[in-house]
Amino acid sequence: MISIKTEQEIKIMRQAGKILAQIMEELKSNVRPGITTDDLDKLAQGLVLKYKVEPAFLGYGDFPKTLCTSINENIVHQVPSDYILKNGDILSLDMGIKYQGYHSDMAITIPVGEIPDETKVLLRITKKALNIAIKKVRPGNTIGDIGNTIQRYVEKRGFNVVRELCGHGIGKELHEDPEILNYGKRKSGEKLYKGMCVCLEPMVAIGDAKIKKSNDGFAFKTIDDSLSAHFEHTILVTEHGSEVLTKV
Repeated sequence: MISIKTEQEIKIMRQAGKILAQIMEELKSNVRPGITTDDLDKLAQGLVLKYKVEPAFLGYGDFPKTLCTSINENIVHQVPSDYILKNGDILSLDMGIKYQGYHSDMAITIPVGEIPDETKVLLRITKKALNIAIKKVRPGNTIGDIGNTIQRYVEKRGFNVVRELCGHGIGKELHEDPEILNYGKRKSGEKLYKGMCVCLEPMVAIGDAKIKKSNDGFAFKTIDDSLSAHFEHTILVTEHGSEVLTKV
């Protein structure tokens, strides 16, 4: 069942998004060669305490950490570890928080040091796919309109969207209806209404977009070990369009 948020709920979710965006900025500023992904998770734990919020991922489906730190061919949900980031890696930071009973969710993919030109294009295309998808978020449009926009933009540029993972609604629960695929047909699926909150999260691969489980038991990676990128925002459907809640 898709929930429509009240003005009071929206007020709380705006603040949750603002806090999460600030946390992500602080995490991003600490990404560099030589640091471990577990170091970043410890920093995330400290920021959760600093901002007096709850970590949404810790314990969710038995996930053991506060932050997801997915490296290179790992698309989402990789567990932080003693892996030392090195020049040329790309790192997806994905984090959710709970504030006054409501959730916010956000992800960014960051270059570690210098990365090849093709990898820069992957990051740029994935981020752009999110931005153009956000423009499709308005009352009367459908979930299919969003997915179709992402798919056409990505595939036209020679990359592939991951089809086995998707975005979602959000609110009192971290994952709510509807599921939001990164592909689809225009004018298909659920309609968007004012007061809905959704997470859009394009996941894009340079090579084969089919996925498999990683060795840590939580992460999903590309089946051919090609590089992948992931960007996500929490979005509110407004009267005439949308509002990005996880924006600094």
